[in-house]
Amino acid sequence: MSRILPILIFVGIYIFIAAGPEILHYINSYAQELGMTPPILIFIILFIIFLASAIKILPEYERGVIFRLGRVIGAKGPGIIILIPFIDKMVRVSLRVVTLDVPTQDIITKDNVPVKVDAVVYFRVVDPVKAIVNVEDYIYATSQIAQTTLRSVCGQAEFDELLSHRDKINMKLQEIIDKETDAWGVKVVSVELKRIDLPEELVKAMAKQAEAERERRAKIISAEAEYQAAEKLVEAAEMLSKQPIAIQLRYLETLNNIGQKGTKTIVFPFPTEVMELIESFREKRKES
Repeated sequence: MSRILPILIFVGIYIFIAAGPEILHYINSYAQELGMTPPILIFIILFIIFLASAIKILPEYERGVIFRLGRVIGAKGPGIIILIPFIDKMVRVSLRVVTLDVPTQDIITKDNVPVKVDAVVYFRVVDPVKAIVNVEDYIYATSQIAQTTLRSVCGQAEFDELLSHRDKINMKLQEIIDKETDAWGVKVVSVELKRIDLPEELVKAMAKQAEAERERRAKIISAEAEYQAAEKLVEAAEMLSKQPIAIQLRYLETLNNIGQKGTKTIVFPFPTEVMELIESFREKRKES
């Protein structure tokens, strides 16, 4: 409104000069209908125009940086603000959190792995005067700082660290960007890495590595199972050797299990004593 007001005044003066008598006659007739003198009516009209240009209303999330004759006098708001027309100028600044997408950056990590990384930055203005006076465009400046810092920090990290320690990278990015933007009255709330794009060849190599790792673990687990089974068999053999009757009990239990399955297999139980007798007979023949 403050920018349009001089144009409206110029147009009004031009119309008054071009059609002055008709306007005065219309003002006189309208003032007589209202029961006022023409100067009072003109004063009321000018006062309404003054109020329209002088009163500004700011919402809760905005502040107005006031310049008086080119010099900043501070930030005001929220609510109603009264300005002096043609003398005061107000610049609105939002205090809400701004979500800034950082474009994808081509980065070579510390161990020479090419990747593409993008991020998102959350920041807000905490000092409206600094945000307007100290920098031309604080949003654009914050975006440029975020891009250069993203390339620098990710370039100093190794590829595995970039994938597995994102929280550490995010905190480092937030600290550096916040320190750089502090002079502009900007507070960086958070920085998050969104996506890390890998070359297709690297993706295939990582898939082969993961597959080989899974096969290695499967073989180790299978070997450990065989080792544990062998240990248990040794323990069982030692226990059975101490009690020969236990072998006979296991033999009878096995026959019982076979008979319960309802198969057509015929099992002929052979007494173990006969085997022992035959074995002793062989030993005697060898001795003789």
